[in-house]
Amino acid sequence: MNKAQTGMRGELAAARWLREHGYAILAANYRCRMGEVDIIAADRTYICFVEVKTRAPQSLGTPSDAVTPVKRQRILAAAKLYLSTHRVQLQPRFDVIEVFVNGETVRKVRLIPNAFDGEGI
Repeated sequence: MNKAQTGMRGELAAARWLREHGYAILAANYRCRMGEVDIIAADRTYICFVEVKTRAPQSLGTPSDAVTPVKRQRILAAAKLYLSTHRVQLQPRFDVIEVFVNGETVRKVRLIPNAFDGEGI
């Protein structure tokens, strides 16, 4: 499985996990000129801008380590644009979902709520 296929598998697993845990998926792969967000989801309190990171056992570090400051800024910029163009009364939150795979098998999905803050939003 190549990197793109692994990433897609992780995003599908993350969306399924969110739905199973009571979140509504508002958008997937939201892209704008400012950046992108893998999944935008909502529960009763928060609108969650979710970065999904998928890793195989041979990968170094944790998946969330790959969410760099530059990546965070792009997510924040995309979230700000999304919020300005959609009527949302929920508090924004910035999460990371780590998906651990072994070949084609998803081994574990882990939500890290408030993985970084949305200061300035």
